[in-house]
Amino acid sequence: MDALADAKKVLPETIDLRRKIHANPELGNQLPETTKAVVDSLAGLDLDIRFSQETTSLVATLHGAGNGPRIMLRGDMDALPMPENNDLPFASKNEGKMHACGHDSHTAMLVGAAKVLHANRGDINGSVDFFFQTGEEGYFGAKVVLDEGLFEAPNSPDAVFAIHITPLLEIGKVTGRAGTLLAAADTWEMVIKGRGGHASMPHDCLDPIPVACEIVQAFQTFVTSRINVFDPVVLTTTKIEAGTTSNVIPEIANVLGTLRSTSEKSRNRAHEGMERLAKQIAIAHEMKAEFNISPGYPVTVNDAEFVEFARQTTLEILGEHAFIPMRSPMMGAEDFSFFLQRWPGAMFFLGVKPDDPSLAAPCHSNRMILNEEGMAHGIALHASIAMKWLAQHSAA
Repeated sequence: MDALADAKKVLPETIDLRRKIHANPELGNQLPETTKAVVDSLAGLDLDIRFSQETTSLVATLHGAGNGPRIMLRGDMDALPMPENNDLPFASKNEGKMHACGHDSHTAMLVGAAKVLHANRGDINGSVDFFFQTGEEGYFGAKVVLDEGLFEAPNSPDAVFAIHITPLLEIGKVTGRAGTLLAAADTWEMVIKGRGGHASMPHDCLDPIPVACEIVQAFQTFVTSRINVFDPVVLTTTKIEAGTTSNVIPEIANVLGTLRSTSEKSRNRAHEGMERLAKQIAIAHEMKAEFNISPGYPVTVNDAEFVEFARQTTLEILGEHAFIPMRSPMMGAEDFSFFLQRWPGAMFFLGVKPDDPSLAAPCHSNRMILNEEGMAHGIALHASIAMKWLAQHSAA
């Protein structure tokens, strides 16, 4: 199999599918139009398809010639609740929704990989699951299907792999790292309860606003002095809301923020410290603080052995300078982490930087665009990693 040459053959139809999905973005775990587009694109291939009962996710399985192991390749399908401000013929038709994180390309590349591997199925010893997933953007799509048993035996993979595009990396380049790749992402909220009254007589009141500010400042000191700098967290306050007018001290102040962490150890330490500070500082001012953390996606941790295998595969198909090691984790989060908690595997980032560097905007930008030619590299990488991994592990 010449994966890159085969990928380029299916690139035109891959681009068509990507543009169709891009123009019709859907949110959350119910993506009927996107799922239909995927099913229609897979028509004619000899695949076993099973659907999630809780979402519109689906798994299309290709069985090769032998009874070897099983690998899962994942592509997420959902968009973001945000406007698109690109002048493209296939720009979003759905107001307030945009494929700004590249999930349209992830889905299209995975369909392309299914076509490439299907054409070479006689050389595959084992099975490949093409998992088209809903709800990555905060809806826990991966966890939902795992909890419902979509990947339980006899449908359990032996390894998992995913690609995420990045418009800030040159086309033809791939990056990743062993160990922590992405952070855990939690949402925290706090309610400071005081006693309201006239703004001219604060001594008769319990003003929650300066106490909220004091707690926020204490959080920042806590991060720098009590969290190991080599096992970092990012603690950000994103909203403080209190009061109605200039001459009234409110009774309540509401505070909202996010916590990002690179290990379960630093994550737990931050959880405990934040709650302790919030409650004790409030008590010191004769007030009460209600503090709550909603756990988000866990830390995304790549398996070291799989990363080395995938790195070598990348170099073989894209050239000796194609792989750029990531020096440190990124503070974004991914629900592919739920799969990597259970099975060995990895996520890599694929460069799709526009030819005009001035147009390169990051994921989640309302002006994000990508170089669609780079999707051929993603198709080839998916196909090669699946084929080579199954070949290497069939005799094990």
